[in-house]
Amino acid sequence: MFSKEAFRIFEESINRYHVIDRVDQTFENPYPSGTIEHLLYRKNWIDTVQWHYEDLIRDPDIEPGAALKLKRKIDASNQDRTDLVEYIDSYFLQKYKGVKILEDATINTESPAWAIDRLSILALKIYHMKEETEREDASEDHLKACGQKLSVLMEQKKDLSAAIDQLLADIEAGRKYMKVYKQMKMYNDDELNPVLRGQKQG
Repeated sequence: MFSKEAFRIFEESINRYHVIDRVDQTFENPYPSGTIEHLLYRKNWIDTVQWHYEDLIRDPDIEPGAALKLKRKIDASNQDRTDLVEYIDSYFLQKYKGVKILEDATINTESPAWAIDRLSILALKIYHMKEETEREDASEDHLKACGQKLSVLMEQKKDLSAAIDQLLADIEAGRKYMKVYKQMKMYNDDELNPVLRGQKQG
């Protein structure tokens, strides 16, 4: 099933990142350009780096200048993440372009790629929650609470994976159809963000 292979690639990306465990490490994609595997690996790597950006920016002792620089990296990462989601949806649009859509076909509340985005983030949550269950310096209460949370995350993985696979099966059979809206983020656009627009006009 697609979700199983996607999750395997997400785990591969997460494990590879944590060998060095630095946000500034060199990125190398082991999958050929133009393949869905390449897109999935890149997508999760972006999510993984951003996960650790978010950890760093929450340091109470971070200097304001460093925090501002990091915030801009997070903004850029968010844009990269959105772009990758759209690339993944483009893959599915191309893959299913010849499918005959049934008369009673319905649209889903989210595209396949946005559901896959959630699975990528879930893989990170599972990885880091599992780490918490293995901490030797943590209390028994902490280990127990994190173990319970990990169980919930694993159940969520099962449900989300099944939903993704069902959605793809429905699209392939014409029971559902894709309608992708390009993201219209306003805060990076110097015509739509009033602060940037003011600077441009000034």
